[in-house]
Amino acid sequence: MEYTTLGDTGMEVSRICLGCMSFGTSSWRDWVLDEEAGLELVERAIDLGINFFDTANMYSDGESERVLGTALEGRRDENVVATKVYFQMDESDPNSGGLSRKAIEQEVANSLSRLGMDTVDLLQTHRFDDDTPLETTIRALDDVVRRGQARYLGASSMWAHQFAEALHTADSLGTERFLTMQNHYNLLYREEEREMLPLCAKQGVGVVPWSPLARGYLTRPHEEFDATVRGETDDYARQHPYFEGGGREINERVQELAAEKDVKMAQVALSWLLHKEWVDAPIVGTTSVEHLEDAVEALDISLSDSDIEWLEEPYQPVRVSGHE
Repeated sequence: MEYTTLGDTGMEVSRICLGCMSFGTSSWRDWVLDEEAGLELVERAIDLGINFFDTANMYSDGESERVLGTALEGRRDENVVATKVYFQMDESDPNSGGLSRKAIEQEVANSLSRLGMDTVDLLQTHRFDDDTPLETTIRALDDVVRRGQARYLGASSMWAHQFAEALHTADSLGTERFLTMQNHYNLLYREEEREMLPLCAKQGVGVVPWSPLARGYLTRPHEEFDATVRGETDDYARQHPYFEGGGREINERVQELAAEKDVKMAQVALSWLLHKEWVDAPIVGTTSVEHLEDAVEALDISLSDSDIEWLEEPYQPVRVSGHE
């Protein structure tokens, strides 16, 4: 396993982060693993040297956090745990979502309870809240850190101007600032290269991309995408522009290069991300130990400049996706 410093946090994290959306309960999503399988994945991840785990309060309505907490019981200190807050957790309680002080305080407390932890290493805002004054959110998050409930703060998909304003607001208030950005970034979606990624690089913000494999589309040939449970049921994947512009040709080039190097498509797609200087650790979600092992092996795959240029060549600008 390779490790890197996560932005300006000073924390050393594995270059592969295990995304925990894929375990909790199948009653939430058909492709989600049950507790036993989730525990097995975390166990193997630790064996492989992964020390970075990303979850969110909304995943399986909190079950993902509970499973992760159980898996890390007795070895909490040697691992880095990230969770997120924003999406509404209780349909009958409008204050269980958003980034108001009330929502942040009660949902962070609930997350820590499910995780069985006093402190989370990285607390991230899952999306931008247009309904709450930014200063209110920033001060509430700062208080979370000051209470010892989180060590660092991060954000997820938003417009670059919103992130820049958030960083400026924290600096002007003298509060804790966002030190990581979890954004939508892969071979099929590169719009973040225009503004967000250069901003992160300039500000010392660690980058942990979500959907590095385009929700599975970069793991198999185009015509086989619907042949999996997730491909059949994950309508969210089709809301993204993976199948637009040069998407299909990129998929075919990933397949061709993988065959040439005698590796898997997913490994080529991950290797491309790992070759990007502004990426610290892609968040890899998986439902099998084999695929997790494949992801770690991608660290050993070398892509030449010409390989990277060839993979990127068919890309065409697409609609912005992931901020909603």
